[in-house]
Amino acid sequence: MQGRFVRLAETGRAQVTIHVDGAPVTALEGDTLMVAILASGRHLRRSEFGDGPRAGFCLMGACQDCWVWTEAGDRLRACTTQPAEGMRISTSQPGATWASLT
Repeated sequence: MQGRFVRLAETGRAQVTIHVDGAPVTALEGDTLMVAILASGRHLRRSEFGDGPRAGFCLMGACQDCWVWTEAGDRLRACTTQPAEGMRISTSQPGATWASLT
């Protein structure tokens, strides 16, 4: 699947494998989680105010649109966090339901 981000340069960096919603995703060393997830053809998360997929907004850590979670439930900004080998990420808040977000 073609990603939302397409890598044009710096393709020779070392690869790192992370898991997003249980599926393996290959990132390059120095990428952010956002780049890894969007380049893999996925979206970052679904809107809590509807069913639309989200892909981040500001790309620099100023907004609240790129939150992802670790399996332990820790919240991370995908646009400023670098992936580490074996990292396991969820694109939806563990245990969250619409009722718990309102």
